[in-house]
Amino acid sequence: QVRLVESGGGLVQAGDSLRLSCAASGLTLNSLTMGWFRQAPGKEREFVGHISRSGGATNYADSAQGRFTIERDNAKNTVFLQMNSLKPEDTAVYYCAADTGIYLYYSPRNYKYWGQGTQVTVSS
Repeated sequence: QVRLVESGGGLVQAGDSLRLSCAASGLTLNSLTMGWFRQAPGKEREFVGHISRSGGATNYADSAQGRFTIERDNAKNTVFLQMNSLKPEDTAVYYCAADTGIYLYYSPRNYKYWGQGTQVTVSS
C-alpha cells in the first residue's frame, strides 16, 4: 500500500525558514514523480513545486521561485521542501503528492497519492 507522510511544519515568523519532509512507502521514491501543493482555508489547492523521477528537473510556482527548493534522497525514500524567507502569505496546509508518471505536474488532479498534510503558519 502506497503511503506518504509529511512532517516538519510549524509556527514561524516572517523571514524564517522551514524544511518539510515527505516519507514514501509502498513504492521506491525513484519510481515516483513528486509534487508539493498547499491549501489555505477557503482557497483552492495550489501548486508549489515539483521534482522529476530522476531528480534532474524541478519546477516551481512563481510565488515559490527563488525561495523554495525541492530535493530528493532516494536512499532514505524521502523528498524535502526547503522554504526560506517565509511570508504570511505562505500560511497553509502543505501536501506531498506522488504518481508513477505525470506530464502536467502542476495540476493536483493528476496525482494519485497524497499525504495528510502538515500545517505551516507564518506570523507577521
